[in-house]
Amino acid sequence: MKKIFWMFWLAITVTIAGYYLYTMIYAENKESMLIGETTHGHYQIELACDTCHSTAFGGTEVLHNACVSCHQEELDAANDSHPRKKFNDPRNVDLLKTIDARYCTTCHQEHVNHVNVQMGVTLPTDYCYYCHQDIAEHRPSHEGLEYDSCASAGCHNFHDNRALYERFLVENSGGPWVKSHAHIPLANYAASDSSWRDPILSSEFIAHQEAHPNITNAVALSAHGEAGMSCGHCHQTEQGDWLDSPSIESCAQCHQNEVHSYQQGKHGMRLAQQLPGLETQNARLPMRSESAAQPHSCVSCHRAHEFDRQFARQDACLQCHSDTHSLNFKNSPHAQINSSTGEKNHEDMNVACATCHLPRLPVTKNGEQLWQVQHNQNDNLRPNEKMIRTVCMHCHSLEFSIDALADPELINNNFHGKPSQHIPSIDWALQREFQN
Repeated sequence: MKKIFWMFWLAITVTIAGYYLYTMIYAENKESMLIGETTHGHYQIELACDTCHSTAFGGTEVLHNACVSCHQEELDAANDSHPRKKFNDPRNVDLLKTIDARYCTTCHQEHVNHVNVQMGVTLPTDYCYYCHQDIAEHRPSHEGLEYDSCASAGCHNFHDNRALYERFLVENSGGPWVKSHAHIPLANYAASDSSWRDPILSSEFIAHQEAHPNITNAVALSAHGEAGMSCGHCHQTEQGDWLDSPSIESCAQCHQNEVHSYQQGKHGMRLAQQLPGLETQNARLPMRSESAAQPHSCVSCHRAHEFDRQFARQDACLQCHSDTHSLNFKNSPHAQINSSTGEKNHEDMNVACATCHLPRLPVTKNGEQLWQVQHNQNDNLRPNEKMIRTVCMHCHSLEFSIDALADPELINNNFHGKPSQHIPSIDWALQREFQN
């Protein structure tokens, strides 16, 4: 009897082990392998296990390499304040005894629910103190500050301090809270590319045009039509056959940079991992129920044929998002500017959702500065000081921008009013400048 029991136990054990081994290595759906909830940054791709676990039994180095394969571009652009080379320096080896900052996973762990805080950080909020506990000896202005206040809004960030460096604060101090010449750069990079403007006029495409005159007219009046494009530029396979539903690869033929940044953000990150597009019913932010089952793609915002940039800048966002910040936009001061100027006629002055969340970034092409839309809508969200240089300072002073982004209530009501508190970062920087 005892022997039968052990054989039965062994059979069950082998079966369970075999199931999980097969799931780990071969199965497409690995949901049963999840050991805990993933962070807000990665939950969409939690079943694309190979994205992070590139080898079945990889350790810290493998996971770290997975992090930088996606995020190194952002860190380089931010001039990372704590790059790995800083901690590989023998002079800083003692710091590694407390926090081994050479590896992303020291601060950012997945599937660890009970310690997860903002920005996917899984360390206690006093992590700065471990290395900078003597800061008041060199900066008297920091005397008496709370030990976990270093990363407070408007003060310091671990990686990206482009809008918070002391020299930048000094050089951009002063000025009215609204600039006398407030303007938003016009996006013109995509229109500068003329390599794809040869129209395709095969008999099959002409037949489709004649069968759908309304669609044909909509395309002709769009930016694509003005550029000389026809149906075939999007609706053609590599073999020249008609394609009913063009994929994101069709868009990437002309908009490679836009597609690249789109797939880095939450709107398109699933597509980058060959997963179906995000359905808003699976989002963690409040969304409108009527858009629940719509998978996200380029045409979710740009529509299939009109390519209405004004719709994409605001109405496309509000057809899905129903959080407090979004719902308050139409009553915000920014929206009132749009009403007074007219959306179509003053795009360089109007503010829409995309103005802040899909900002225009400068790029150089053939020695000319052009402006391209950043389609990674998460790029400047956390920490939100990343928004200051690329968005806020087109219209506002640095001081007002820092104060406004540090006010949670002001963000929730979509900046209806002025900041309720003042962040003294610029004051301290100026004081130190005068003392030196």
